[in-house]
Amino acid sequence: MHSALSIRLSVLLPIFNEERELERCLQMVLGSQIPFEIIAVDDGSTDGTPQILARQTDPRLRVIRHQQNRGKGGGIQTALEHARGDVVIIQDADTEYDPRDWDAMLKLYCDESARNPSARLVVYGVRDLSSQPLLGHLGNAGLTLITNLLCGTQLRDMETCYKLVPTQLMRDLNLKSRGFEIEPEITAKLAKRRVKFLQTPVSYTPRSDKKLRRVRDGTKSLLALFKFRFSD
Repeated sequence: MHSALSIRLSVLLPIFNEERELERCLQMVLGSQIPFEIIAVDDGSTDGTPQILARQTDPRLRVIRHQQNRGKGGGIQTALEHARGDVVIIQDADTEYDPRDWDAMLKLYCDESARNPSARLVVYGVRDLSSQPLLGHLGNAGLTLITNLLCGTQLRDMETCYKLVPTQLMRDLNLKSRGFEIEPEITAKLAKRRVKFLQTPVSYTPRSDKKLRRVRDGTKSLLALFKFRFSD
């Protein structure tokens, strides 16, 4: 049984060329007293990202650098290899998500663990996507609907970055995706393991210069859903 005060949270922070938002993101992440550790993976950045990371002095922050870019999924996989906490959460290296929401996610996880100690639990942070451009809003809604139909889930936001998962369970998924399709891979594989999905609202401020290309990456995510639903 865990309490929100005793559980150790490892934050997985994949980063690629984020000099514009990284400083503010790190202020928000390091301003939280919750993380046991933050594992930042500089995914072969060619801008000022390495210099920003080099200036950080918080002992909870560990920095790993890829010599070549491996994509968001590759960054998450590297960070996961080094995680030492009880649970992990993925944090994008910008200000779309607010680390202040971690507290509610952890509390939900711990409260449900106390009520049902044998359950395999994960917590998804659900965004209000009404502020997204219409194409992005419809794309996220469509992918979530298809996920629920394929996987028998009742999710409200499959593509959310904020997925709180026990560390060993996340490792057991044997993640393979290198790009943004890591999100449907995680969800499809969790669903096959019959976890209990808990959901709670989180704040969301969409950035204007998204790296994700909605049509291209949405298509990849759709294909990944089918692939990982029926294979491992």
